[in-house]
Amino acid sequence: MTARERDVTATPSRPYSPFARSARPAHPLPVRQGPPPTGPVPAQRDRAEDAGSPQAHRSSASGASTARPLTGPHGPVPAITPSEPSTPSARSTRPSRSFAAARDVLTLVALPVLAALVLPAAFAGGGTRRWFGGRAEGQRAEAQAAKDAAAAAFYELDTAQRDLRISIETITAVDDSPAARRAVSDFEALGRRIDEASQKYITAVDAHDLDRDELEASVAARARTELTAAKDELNRVKTELDRFEQGLSPLLGKAETQLARLAPAVERARQSLLAASNALDAVRQSGLRADDLAARLATLGPELTRLNQGAGQHGVPETLERAERVSREAGAVRAEAERLPERAAEIDHRLVSLRTRAQSLTTRAGQVEPVLSELRRRFSAACWQDLQHVPDAAEENVRQAEAKLKEARAAREAQRWPDATALLATVRALLNNTDEAVSAAGDRLRRLNAVQKDPQAEIDRTRFAIRDAQRLAMAGRSTPDPRQARPLDESVARLDRAVATLEGRHPDYWHFLTETEAVRQTVAGVVSQIREERGGV
Repeated sequence: MTARERDVTATPSRPYSPFARSARPAHPLPVRQGPPPTGPVPAQRDRAEDAGSPQAHRSSASGASTARPLTGPHGPVPAITPSEPSTPSARSTRPSRSFAAARDVLTLVALPVLAALVLPAAFAGGGTRRWFGGRAEGQRAEAQAAKDAAAAAFYELDTAQRDLRISIETITAVDDSPAARRAVSDFEALGRRIDEASQKYITAVDAHDLDRDELEASVAARARTELTAAKDELNRVKTELDRFEQGLSPLLGKAETQLARLAPAVERARQSLLAASNALDAVRQSGLRADDLAARLATLGPELTRLNQGAGQHGVPETLERAERVSREAGAVRAEAERLPERAAEIDHRLVSLRTRAQSLTTRAGQVEPVLSELRRRFSAACWQDLQHVPDAAEENVRQAEAKLKEARAAREAQRWPDATALLATVRALLNNTDEAVSAAGDRLRRLNAVQKDPQAEIDRTRFAIRDAQRLAMAGRSTPDPRQARPLDESVARLDRAVATLEGRHPDYWHFLTETEAVRQTVAGVVSQIREERGGV
């Protein structure tokens, strides 16, 4: 190994220390032989430039003008002496090593200063707000607390207003009474109060930036005052809103009751329509057309469409009324459809029965003429003259009844049930009139025969009725009431006049019978009046 190689390997590696001599190169520099320089050697010039460094102090204290030789594992390392001039590369390298040492020292000195500047910002959450602001920070915290309280009051008021608006919409959808309209106008006025209070709160929030770095204590105090006032105003309006909501309880309860009825009513209408349609289908399967019922059911189709559109489009009261009407009409259609087979059988039975009765009346009408002949022969004309038209009227009525029966039969075959029912009612009326007329002739002869044989029975019957009424009128009284005594006295006189008509060769027995009947009706009216006045005695 050469001497140069030993010099290169003789210097051991050391850990970095900013206080070590930084001018010493990592590798020994080559030594060039030659005359000594005239000026100070570079090592001395470096030590002069590095005044104030630990190396310079140690050099001046020892009085040495050359670098201290180093000892390695292979022997001493030669140091550069003043008699050994440095190469240009050595001269250019020494100033850079001095600058590095100064930079390291400055870095160590600046670390505490930088830490003092960075730590407050780190504890402040990344912002530049000072850690300890004194009175201003306290005012800021109070203002922020007032802002949070105002925000909570604003949220509560807004929530209550939205809930109350739903209640108002519920009432207006159901109720159109003056009380409901007044509630709507009061809510609108209260809404304007809410808008004013909300605007005051928003203005107070927008006027103050509580997150500003340099927030003055006076500004924070003013912000707290305005935000507190806004919160108090919001709370007052919230109290008015709660009081108004309590006053709406009766109207809201009524509206909710109707709304609770709405869905079941609509569902009942739908089910009624479905049941009517099913009943109609069952009737048609039995061979009956029921066209009139189908037409009635078809008219309910648009009503079902309106029900499906909902109360929001047509209103709750109208929808409820429509649902009830549809349920009622559909129920009627269903009932008639279910009863239609029975109705058809009943019409068939009535057709047969009325035809049989018409034939019977035809036979009886033929017997009226012999009765009239006997009346003419035995009694005066006043007793039978009003019965002369009975045979002709009976024949005409029977003829019309038979014609209507044919029409009713045709309506039954066509399954025009209303027409068939109406025609059968007409036939029945015609036959009833004919029956009464034919019966009147025979009844006339029977009564005339009875009174002719014993008129006293009719007289006694009438006088008994008059005396019974007179006793009732005098019960509990010393004198009768003129309102009751007068018609009873007139009835007695009228009966006497009727009895007088029986005298003579051809008495008018029919007039006698009609007069006694009229007297008994008058007496019966007086008795009813007395009993009503005395409480049903």
